[in-house]
Amino acid sequence: MSGDPRAERTRDRLRRALLEECAERPLAEVSVAGLVRRAGLGRATFYLHYPDLDALAVDACAEIVRDAVEALHAWRGVPDPAAPPAALTEFFTGIVAHAALYRTLLREGGGGPLGVLLHRELRARSHRERELAGAPAPDLIASAVAATFTGVLGDWLHDRVPATPESMAEQVWRLLLALHMTPLP
Repeated sequence: MSGDPRAERTRDRLRRALLEECAERPLAEVSVAGLVRRAGLGRATFYLHYPDLDALAVDACAEIVRDAVEALHAWRGVPDPAAPPAALTEFFTGIVAHAALYRTLLREGGGGPLGVLLHRELRARSHRERELAGAPAPDLIASAVAATFTGVLGDWLHDRVPATPESMAEQVWRLLLALHMTPLP
């Protein structure tokens, strides 16, 4: 999207209004009319920036993707399997506030528009990090890391993997380290 500060402020108002609306009701019950009223904008302004509510919702939730990618790469040196990076625990703890919205956009197994975005961004970052480290099979491991994390996160949000945020961070951390340490020819 454009780098125009006014346009960014408008999109920010729309994103905040959507998160506020979704704190009160499911995304399926949010209307463009109610959203723009909350944001103090006109309906035409909404459509200048987004084709529909789903596009706005993905944009509003894109921060979760950035946070997830950063949390999974928030360590340097030799990783400790017993202690996930603090950023990973903070990530799982922080997403609880908007879990209902994330469940709408990230389906079980990691599908949905947010899942596609998360998988793509995480795969790209994991691939880049593996290549920089000279680790073998960057394509395979990056895909496995992205698929595993996205799928497990989706299942956790949909209560298919019962765990506290802290426990989830620990378990996911160990899973991803195991993928990275898998001996490959």
